[in-house]
Amino acid sequence: MKKDVAEFVSQCPNCQQVKVEHQKPARLVQEIAIPLWKWEAINMDFITGLPRSCRKFDSIWVIVERLTKSTHFLPVRATFTSEDYAGFYIREIVRVNLSTTFHPQTDGQAKRTILTLENMLRVCALDFKGKSGLIGPNLVQQTMEQVKLIRERLLTTQSRQKSYLNVRRRDLEFCVDDWAFLKVSPMKGVMRFGKKGKLSPRFIGSYQILRRVEDVQITEDLSYEETPVAILDRQVHKLRTKEGASVKVLWRNKNREKVTWEAEDDMRSKYPHLFHTVG
Repeated sequence: MKKDVAEFVSQCPNCQQVKVEHQKPARLVQEIAIPLWKWEAINMDFITGLPRSCRKFDSIWVIVERLTKSTHFLPVRATFTSEDYAGFYIREIVRVNLSTTFHPQTDGQAKRTILTLENMLRVCALDFKGKSGLIGPNLVQQTMEQVKLIRERLLTTQSRQKSYLNVRRRDLEFCVDDWAFLKVSPMKGVMRFGKKGKLSPRFIGSYQILRRVEDVQITEDLSYEETPVAILDRQVHKLRTKEGASVKVLWRNKNREKVTWEAEDDMRSKYPHLFHTVG
């Protein structure tokens, strides 16, 4: 009898449609392909049932980037429609992180992130009592200690490298009335000293040291201001209603190949001494 009932049920379409399945889940689990670049694939989930905020938000939309595990927590409402979520996603995620591709996946990463977030929210919702105040997470203190350790190790490494390099170097200091040669780069030599050719001397001089100048001082912001040396050329550009003049400027510490064209009015206001010899 039991055998006949089992055989009948196995052949009955209606029975197969309503029968509760007690077998193991069908199909093997397939691995999700690892994205080649960040924000090519994401996980998403929701935290619902939260107290309503002043802006009427009562849920959190959790979006996890699968490659770098970067996470975004977006406040949303339970009454949002699919159009609302699409617009919110474009404003908050696509505008900052994503290209036009969109591949949402679910592999448990979002749920694990939600668990961590819920634990943090529970702690924030607790009423702290007692004399001890609420302090920050240990991560801040650990980070400060690690930064301090990194600085100490960098200083040690620099000191060691300096001692190694100084073994093969010598200390050099000039005094007044000494004679010295000047070493210039080929580019500056062509511009300042008229030395041309690939086989030109590497040093010029010798020159006698007449006096000692004070030590070199560097500004705190390490700023560098370019100084014009001469005006090489002038051009007038005719527009529809007016004319505009520009000048060809040679800058200090730059060769003639790096001259620039600047507005004549601006150069006259800043460097009027350059126009005394210009007609």
